[in-house]
Amino acid sequence: MKKLSFICVIAMAVSTTAFADGSLNIYNWSDYIGEDTIANFEAETGIDVTYDMYDSNEVLDAKMMAGSSGYDLVVPTADFLVRGREAGVYKDMDMSRLNNAGNQDPQIQGLANQAMGSSTAGLVYMWGTTGVAYNEKMIADRLGDDAPTDSWSLILDPKYASKLEDCGIAILDAPTDVLPNVIAYLGKDGTSQNKTDFEAAGDVLNAVQPYLRYIHSSQSINDMANGDLCAAIMWSGDAFQAAARAEEAENGHVINYVIPSEGTNMWFDVMAIPTDAKNLDNAYKFIDYMMRADVAAANVNYVWYASGNAAANPQIDPEILEHPGIYPSAEAQKNLFVVPVYDAKLDRVVNRVWSRFASGG
Repeated sequence: MKKLSFICVIAMAVSTTAFADGSLNIYNWSDYIGEDTIANFEAETGIDVTYDMYDSNEVLDAKMMAGSSGYDLVVPTADFLVRGREAGVYKDMDMSRLNNAGNQDPQIQGLANQAMGSSTAGLVYMWGTTGVAYNEKMIADRLGDDAPTDSWSLILDPKYASKLEDCGIAILDAPTDVLPNVIAYLGKDGTSQNKTDFEAAGDVLNAVQPYLRYIHSSQSINDMANGDLCAAIMWSGDAFQAAARAEEAENGHVINYVIPSEGTNMWFDVMAIPTDAKNLDNAYKFIDYMMRADVAAANVNYVWYASGNAAANPQIDPEILEHPGIYPSAEAQKNLFVVPVYDAKLDRVVNRVWSRFASGG
């Protein structure tokens, strides 16, 4: 959802079959699909898939806005999808071609449609929140009982950040996720479009910048799991992937994720079709496949993000489905907000504030 961005774009080589029924080119977030989802789809359909990955909306946006991307299916976050649609980058989706469209959670898809201003822009793949992940023991060792583990201040207050510099803290390279939450931390409305609020948020980030290990959108998964970071602003599913990897490794690191008490943004990653998609029929086949309850559940069980697919719930690991950090309670949802789409003028402010922070200037 995951310098302006150092991106590692990975092309996964996938096997072709003698009965291949065309091809399909997909561009999706890193660490964001089941290990065998692509292989299973290829085996079932005979379609030869090329699957590339990115770790920030900004990288995806630059690729799509440049034109002739070569992709048939991409997964932008809702606000970036809106920008692309305004520029003619994405086409409306023909829901009549999707037999599994009825599997979508009407509340989640409805919120996304509201954010996108359209019911045909795309279908929610995963959704989640942005929050704070922290290493239980490392934080306790340095901050004791005073650790504000339920607040953005754990990372955004220099008083705490300075004490965590030695064990490593990091922030997402995602300005439209981070800045609204810094604004919320300052007691303002996270949906603000006031220039001065963004500049004030930039001042907060600049004050803790000297204590950061890095600003990156995917590296923190492994680093949190391995104990190379003790706290990070992360997307919910990435934090839970880190926690699961630490548990599997039995390395003694216990990773917690919290939705800060000041509130946070709720985002939606949406399966969308580029206007210049060459393999349109295969794109629809893949989307429909991904919306099957069993496939959607398998993806959730691997990536630990909340699905836009309600039919998948009975097959989702109960530990995930009942986790308040992944599927927030009704009480927690009261503090969630959806970031609006910024106009070009505010975009320039956001980019300027973020560039100054990221460069240490």
